[in-house]
Amino acid sequence: MPRAQLNGRGLYYERRGDGPPLLLIQGMAGHHRTWGEPFLTALARDFDVVAYDHRGIGESDDVAGDFTIGDLADDAAALLDDLGWTSAHVLGVSLGGMVAQELALQHASRVRTLVLGCTYPGGEGASLRAAGPIRMMTAMNTRDVEQAVRAAYVSNLSAGHIADERHYAAFHEMALSVAAPVPVILRQAKAAFAHDAGDRLAGIAVPTLVLHGDEDDMMEHLNAEVIAAAVPGARLVTFEHTGHMFWWEHPERAAALIREHCCGTPESSGRFVRG
Repeated sequence: MPRAQLNGRGLYYERRGDGPPLLLIQGMAGHHRTWGEPFLTALARDFDVVAYDHRGIGESDDVAGDFTIGDLADDAAALLDDLGWTSAHVLGVSLGGMVAQELALQHASRVRTLVLGCTYPGGEGASLRAAGPIRMMTAMNTRDVEQAVRAAYVSNLSAGHIADERHYAAFHEMALSVAAPVPVILRQAKAAFAHDAGDRLAGIAVPTLVLHGDEDDMMEHLNAEVIAAAVPGARLVTFEHTGHMFWWEHPERAAALIREHCCGTPESSGRFVRG
């Protein structure tokens, strides 16, 4: 069981592939399985990929008390140290995108390129008013696991994707494969609500790609527009008819965009993305 040692506590991660280092940072209640096998397989063709679980999730040791997004960014930097990576390409989604912002701001030399997916910057013009998080929290409070998983499915994926009931089994298996305790999720939510990098995003000095689905019910698309306008030279790509978990709905396309951004390898055009 691979666990990085961060000041005496363990942080679980999985590693695969060969190539430039790529650190994947998941969102609230997310874990290493939330990336999905198709997306990880696609990335591993071109990168040395590390996907880890935040403190308190799965086999990663918890830390008592509240924490900030900055604390989670420090965890990510300490993981890079444990891996022996002086720097890496970084992909963060949702809460993980907030962590990636702080990593690029507080530990700038550790980030080669940045991909910010379906995330929130804080500050003026940003919004946390999407309906999905409240739907999920309400379902979790019932303590009915099946109701909670179904709420997560509906909230994280597009109407077109969930219309095919055959898609549910894979999501259900993934959601229950790693423990994400409700108290930890609530502390993650508290950290997310306090996140505010809006006035500092102009200080991000690495090439930045912003990815977002136009049917995201967890994080409104306008947040992607705010980030892309604030980060110098950032490029925004919108996945059409796609929910919060764009990498789950379009793994090959998402991986191709990341490959192009990080390595300069052109990705083929397709009907799923508006650039």
